Amino acid sequence: MTEAALASTSTSTSASPTARQWWTRARGVVLALVLLLVAAVVMAAVRSDARHGRLDPRSADPYGSRAVAELLADQGVSTRVVTTLDKARAAAAPDTTLLIAAPDLLTKRQQALLKRTTETSNGRTVLIAPGSPSVGTLAPGVSADPAVSFDSTLSPDCALPAARRAGSADTGGVRYTSDAPGTDACYPSDGLPTLLRVPAASGSGDTIVLGAPDILYNDRLDEQGNASLALQLLGSRSHLVWYLPSLSDDSATDAGDQSFFDLIPSGWLWGTLQLFIAAILAALWRARRMGPLVPERLPVAIRASETAEGRARLYRKANARDRAASALRSATRTRLAPLIGVPPAQAHAPEALLPALSARLDGDGQALLPLLFGPPPRDDAALVSLADQLDALEREVRIS
Repeated sequence: MTEAALASTSTSTSASPTARQWWTRARGVVLALVLLLVAAVVMAAVRSDARHGRLDPRSADPYGSRAVAELLADQGVSTRVVTTLDKARAAAAPDTTLLIAAPDLLTKRQQALLKRTTETSNGRTVLIAPGSPSVGTLAPGVSADPAVSFDSTLSPDCALPAARRAGSADTGGVRYTSDAPGTDACYPSDGLPTLLRVPAASGSGDTIVLGAPDILYNDRLDEQGNASLALQLLGSRSHLVWYLPSLSDDSATDAGDQSFFDLIPSGWLWGTLQLFIAAILAALWRARRMGPLVPERLPVAIRASETAEGRARLYRKANARDRAASALRSATRTRLAPLIGVPPAQAHAPEALLPALSARLDGDGQALLPLLFGPPPRDDAALVSLADQLDALEREVRIS
C-alpha cells in the first residue's frame, strides 16, 4: 500500500493522549500543587497575624509599638508617622527625633538624601537594626559585624547616661564597630557594642544606632530596662517622627541620573559573563563532531510497511497532500524509467519520460503529463485517486 493511501485510510488509534488521559496522569501533580498553595496561604495568614503592624506606633499587636508612643505622649512628646522620604526629610529639625524603622529597605539614593538632611538638622536620628546595606551611609564611620549577638539581654557597660539609668535591656542583635570620634559604645556582646551614639560632625545633633528593635515592642517594653531606655532615646526632643519606609514611595523607584546598568550590582554582571562562557563551552561540548558520516546498525529492525505507515500519518497530521503527492509521483517515475529504457538521471524530465511512455503504451504521452507532473490534489479523495492511477499505470507498463 502506498503512503498516500495509508495517510488517508489509516484508522488506527492516534498516539496523542486524550483530555481524559491528560487529567488521569496530571491529577496527582495538580492535587499536590493545590495543597502547597493552600498551605502557603495558611502560613502567610498565620505569619501576617503575628507580625501585623511591626514597629508601628499605631499598632497594639505584640510586635507593634503603640505602648511606647503612649508613654511618650504622657511625657509631652508628640509622635507622627510618615511613610515617604519627602515627609521624613521635611520633618527633620533641632527639636525632632527622626526614627527610621527599617533602614535596610531604603535605596542607596534614599539613604544619601536622608543623610544629607539629618547631618545638618541638629536633631536626633535613631536607626533600628541597620545592617551593612544602610549603616555605612546613614551613620558614616559605623560598620555592621556579620556575626550577630547570641544574647538578647545585655548590660550597658558604658558611660552614656541613658544606658546607665536604664540598666540591662534587650538590645542583643546586630553588633557594630565605629571609628567616629566621641562615639558612645554600649551593651557589648563578645566585645562589640549593640548600641552606639554617634555625635554629629558639627552642631548638636547625634545618631543612635540600635542593634535590635525589641525594646520598642509592646510585649517586651515592660521587661528589663527596655521602657526606660526607649523613652530616653526617643524622648530627648519634643517631637518624634516615626518613619516607616514604604515600597509605594515614589522615591524608592527614582534612580536619579543612574542608568539601568548602574543599578545592577557588579556581581550580577560577572555572573552573567560566566554563565555566557559556560553556555558557549557547553554548546561546543555537545555539538556534533566534524567529519564523515559513520553508518551504524539500527538497534531493531523496522519493517518497511511500518515506516511507510508512520510517514503517511505524519503527512496526514500536517495536511501535507502536496508533499505526499510529490513523493508518490517521484517514486513512480523512478520505478518506470528503467522499465521503458530511460536513464535514471532523466526519470524526472517530462521531455524524456513522456515520449518513452507513449511509445511503450501506444498512446498519447501528453495525456500522462497531469498524472506524473500535475498539481497537488485538492483533498484526500483526490490523493487516493492519484495513488490508484499511478499504481494502475505502473502495472500496465510492467505487463505491456
